[in-house]
Amino acid sequence: MMRNEFTWESAENEESHDYLYPSVRRELELLGKGVRVLDLGCGNGALTARLAEDGFDVTGIDASRSGIEKAKETFPHVRFFQHDINDPIPDDLKGSFDVVLSLEVIEHLFFPRNLFIRAREALGSGKGVLILSTPYHGYLKNLALALLNKFDEHWHPNQDFGHIKFFSLKTLTELVREMGFDVFRVHRVGRLFPWLAKSMIFVCRASNAGK
Repeated sequence: MMRNEFTWESAENEESHDYLYPSVRRELELLGKGVRVLDLGCGNGALTARLAEDGFDVTGIDASRSGIEKAKETFPHVRFFQHDINDPIPDDLKGSFDVVLSLEVIEHLFFPRNLFIRAREALGSGKGVLILSTPYHGYLKNLALALLNKFDEHWHPNQDFGHIKFFSLKTLTELVREMGFDVFRVHRVGRLFPWLAKSMIFVCRASNAGK
């Protein structure tokens, strides 16, 4: 049966949260817990709630009705809104945030530039921070996937709303800069050897050259 959205069955943490969260938390702590954070593409709200429990002022938005319903039901103390990343940020949220966080989202988007446009709207005219992550792809990792016959498992082509973009450090850096952000740090996380990393986390700042 064809579905018109990614459907969430539970409010449990995703496996990726275990290796993404420590670096994300450290980056936010460097900025101070008083910063206002928008979790753009928050899914079922599990990581958003984890940030709130750690003292951060965080709001989550996602296009999935089931995800937001599950988030509101499970984490009533956190603000959640259903909203499609392809549409402009609601007026009452524009310019309201110091940080936009978007974890394991951009690889699902037909139009990945919309993520940066929404981040700009949420951050307003000031120089805010964008923290985004996506699965890491590089020569040695891709070679390992091929040698171990893991491409089907890694790319999961039969999954609805699965990954459709596969970024390397080079291609994501190019896109970040094209969309008016400067890359400050990149973390490769999830495995001991960075060239086999599961994901990469980009820490970016909006520049005056933004779109």
